[in-house]
Amino acid sequence: MSTKFSVRFISELRNHPLPPKMQFAKQPLESIGHVVLKLFTLVIFYDERFHVEPRLHDDNIPFVPDLAQLDYELRPARWFECGATPAAKFDKLAIKVPQAEFWLVERSQAELDIAKAEMARLDLRRNRYRLLAFQPAVFDELVQLFTGRNEVTLFRLDLAAGQIQFDFNGIWFDTELVLDVF
Repeated sequence: MSTKFSVRFISELRNHPLPPKMQFAKQPLESIGHVVLKLFTLVIFYDERFHVEPRLHDDNIPFVPDLAQLDYELRPARWFECGATPAAKFDKLAIKVPQAEFWLVERSQAELDIAKAEMARLDLRRNRYRLLAFQPAVFDELVQLFTGRNEVTLFRLDLAAGQIQFDFNGIWFDTELVLDVF
């Protein structure tokens, strides 16, 4: 049985619209932190072709992304994995979906470092995978604030500079994002 969470979105950025409202489902073995990672990955990367856990109509791709931006032929253009993802999965994805841009989103720099070490150990191709992490204290606070009904208002997002400003359930956040490439 899944638990559902409602999120209302407001974007104060003309060039970064967000959907008015969405629901996120937490599966029985999924953590609240994983749901929050998916929520804020959507906030940061959203566009009209963005989908949460889309079922891909390609028998050659046995995986379901946490989030994906699909192209006009419904193939993944950008594939997002949130939280601990085995490096071997990324290795297989690079073969199954060679045209996609891959992102790993983690809650902290420390978790990104663990993922990068595993990717290096498996000798994954360099400069192929994009990595993003939150400041750990900020992320922990987001998890604590997450309820059945949520509201996110986005005020500023500069991905190149790794900066984001938003209001989450009435609390203001002005924080930096950690960006890296493997």
